Amino acid sequence: MSRISNTFAALKTQGKKALIPYITAGDPNPSLTLPLLHGLVEAGADMIELGIPFSDPMADGPVIQRASERALAYSVSLTDVLGMVADFRKQNLSTPIILMGYANPIEAMGQAKFAELAKAAGVDGVLTVDYPPEECQEFVGLLKAQALDPIFLLAPTSNAERVHSVIKSANGFVYYVSLKGVTGASHLDIDEVASKVAAIRSQTDLPIGVGFGVRDAATAKAVAAIADAVVIGSRTVQEIESSTPEDVVENVKRLMREIRAAV
Repeated sequence: MSRISNTFAALKTQGKKALIPYITAGDPNPSLTLPLLHGLVEAGADMIELGIPFSDPMADGPVIQRASERALAYSVSLTDVLGMVADFRKQNLSTPIILMGYANPIEAMGQAKFAELAKAAGVDGVLTVDYPPEECQEFVGLLKAQALDPIFLLAPTSNAERVHSVIKSANGFVYYVSLKGVTGASHLDIDEVASKVAAIRSQTDLPIGVGFGVRDAATAKAVAAIADAVVIGSRTVQEIESSTPEDVVENVKRLMREIRAAV
């Protein structure tokens, strides 16, 4: 079993749901990524989604777009991100790290090389927004050969056939996008999310994480009641953006403790 699967299994025996915060690697500057990663774990994160900075992040709203811009101002590359994960693993061998990004940096590095280096760095899962499952079976095979979990997105518009296609390729968990739109949107309909999660659950035993639109403790609590994991991205990045380098880690930890208590 992967670190991701083991974490979900352990949480299930404890009657708990997974908290998965997102941050962009290199934001607000590269020297703070490692303290932020460790701080998130200290504050109760069960897994961490680490964004690969990219100039044209099509699924991300303005908050995470600005995070990528801040990181790219320091020329943070995919190689740098893998180095950050490797540094994290020097002190933490248990918390799963999921890389979230886009195809371009992976294609530039080479799919096989990326899979090898990601495994060596200590990555556990990879979510590539613009690799639809029907077009990336070779990449999925490369990830699975390295015991890395390919994570795929499902949307409110995904029909039963699409759900089936995704879960055939996915490992670790399935990520349900809770609304139509980009990250950070606020029009979350919990009843609709519950209906969609139930439909997905009827087709798979994989855990289901819900993200996009989770902005506070109350929403996180409502999502945790119907899903196996709560992913919180834009709100975390917003806290980073509004903090100084001196207080950013403590501010993010305080936010995570609030969300952890709710979840």
